[in-house]
Amino acid sequence: MDRDLMGAAHEALRRYFGYGSFRPGQDRLVEAVLSGRDALGVMPTGAGKSICYQVPALTLSGITLVVSPLVSLMGDQVRALKAAGARPSYLNSSLTPGQRNTVLKRASEGWYQIMYVAPERLSDPRFIAFAQAAVAPGGVGIPLVAVDEAHCVSQWGQDFRPSYLQISEFIDALPVRPPLAAFTATATERVRADIVAMLGLRDPETVVTGFDRENLYFAAEEMGDKAKAVWIRDYAISHADESGIVYCSTRKAVDELYLQLDRALAPHGIRVGRYHAGMSADERTANQVAFIDDAAPVIVATNAFGMGIDKPNVRYVIHHNVPESIEAYYQEAGRAGRDGDPASCYLLWNGNDFRLRRFLIDREYGEGAADEVPDPEARERARQNRYRLLTAMEGYCETTGCLRAYILRYFGDEGALGVESPAARGAQDGCGNCGNCTGAFETEDVTEVARQAVLFVQATGGRFGRTLVADALHGANTEKIRSLHLDGAAGYGSLAHEPTGRIKDVVSQLIGRGYLVQSQGQFPVVGLGPRAVEVLADSPEHPFELTVKRRAARRRSPERVRRAVDLLREEAAEEGSARSRRPHVGDDAELFERLRELRRSFAAERQWAPYMIASDKALRGMCRLRPTTREELLEVPGIGERKADEFGEAFLSEIASFEELRRS
Repeated sequence: MDRDLMGAAHEALRRYFGYGSFRPGQDRLVEAVLSGRDALGVMPTGAGKSICYQVPALTLSGITLVVSPLVSLMGDQVRALKAAGARPSYLNSSLTPGQRNTVLKRASEGWYQIMYVAPERLSDPRFIAFAQAAVAPGGVGIPLVAVDEAHCVSQWGQDFRPSYLQISEFIDALPVRPPLAAFTATATERVRADIVAMLGLRDPETVVTGFDRENLYFAAEEMGDKAKAVWIRDYAISHADESGIVYCSTRKAVDELYLQLDRALAPHGIRVGRYHAGMSADERTANQVAFIDDAAPVIVATNAFGMGIDKPNVRYVIHHNVPESIEAYYQEAGRAGRDGDPASCYLLWNGNDFRLRRFLIDREYGEGAADEVPDPEARERARQNRYRLLTAMEGYCETTGCLRAYILRYFGDEGALGVESPAARGAQDGCGNCGNCTGAFETEDVTEVARQAVLFVQATGGRFGRTLVADALHGANTEKIRSLHLDGAAGYGSLAHEPTGRIKDVVSQLIGRGYLVQSQGQFPVVGLGPRAVEVLADSPEHPFELTVKRRAARRRSPERVRRAVDLLREEAAEEGSARSRRPHVGDDAELFERLRELRRSFAAERQWAPYMIASDKALRGMCRLRPTTREELLEVPGIGERKADEFGEAFLSEIASFEELRRS
């Protein structure tokens, strides 16, 4: 590895982004790319994946290509890079043919350091010709091809995109193969192997920094649809000065919830936006910009919103419905707290959510979808994979254990459950930062209920769903029970003293623990699982026992989102008085608001998102360090040279004015 190159990379990090060192994992990936190696980075949202290809792009000569499916991300990152003093561009369907020609012409002349490209462009003969000329002798050079959202290449992932299969063909078409680096936030071990194979990565430097987002608070709450809307309304009102995303599973659900929240929140001065594919492009763009600019702090949207939106100060993400997979949920929830500050992620669910998800899967992969996936076997494999992903999501909603531990186990991040990350141990001690760990539980023995449920499923041949099993065990005398002759089955009414809801809960626990299994499809049935033998072979030597944790008297979860002044005080305490140049107690919040107002005016003047001027963390750094010179301002994390040149004098003047007012 050329030491001079790595030194140049550190200088680029400081100059453009205002940071003195790389985060864990970033340095290894940057060093690998600068050495000409392929790389694979699996880093959670907010961990700084983009730095891993942006810094090399700003260090190496030539033009780095970044393949991304997200038009909104391209625009955001190009604007942010321009604000930092770099020379970026993008090429996607939002440009006219004439604009695309101009971009390619300028790129071939060496105008740009980095270009974001939609995967569909890779099959365009004009773009292929440009890339071939760029890597040929005398061309501008392509020192790196980076693939963002790399999980999209895998059919085992949650967001497979056929256009990503063109990436390896594009690379093969180049006379000189540049290094290839792939990045994703959510990928199981199987998906990671698929990424390496499908992209043709050669002995890549692989960095998996861990999936834990310790700043995020997770909670899953079961409630009816009407209760969901009330809960979201109350939460938004109590967090009026914070920015949040509310996800719904369908466009209809978005429209209905948007109207309810708009009416309820308007009297409190909270503007609400909405976003889904059924809206006009102009309306979607306007609502997205209003959200990013903090003009509409709450947005109700389908999962089409947010991919690649680099808004760091989202303080909460609420799911009004169940997502299709753990991968989708963690990616969407991970849009909260990208700045590393505390944020909350709530999943509100009920049985109707899962029925809808199964219906959507069957509709997508049923006979009517034959034109989309012509091979019936491939279509069935895809459907079963989607069911598998949904089953894992169902387990997350129903577990009484640590939610963080459940997610980390799913991604195979076992290390985060051990001594390496005490906050995420979960499996043993609880993470202390999720709804299950902060809630009050009591242990309950449900052995007899569980035994009767397994015996009944065995006796009836595993032909019925959870609700019907629970009704029969309870002894319900319904027309359906009679028509299926379940009133004469062994075990009918054996749990007449138990409420059907409690029986269903125990059946869910049996499914989750492998004693029973649930089939796939829109109308799943319950059968015997691999561990059923432990129940059926119950003996004094090997007694079967099953206990579950029940939520006792509910208590409100501790407030996870702290205000700016709290974070300022905590950071000052952590860093110690040696780094705080002046003692100041009690006035941080006031200065923070003044700096935020100044940032807002700069953003409006340039039509940028406020975070492109300076992040909340950078403003807190100014409050804490109280810089008086440009050199001192550059010590604030997140303030690079370009921003110091453009905005530094105004920020320093505001701080000086505040200090003068404080002394008077």
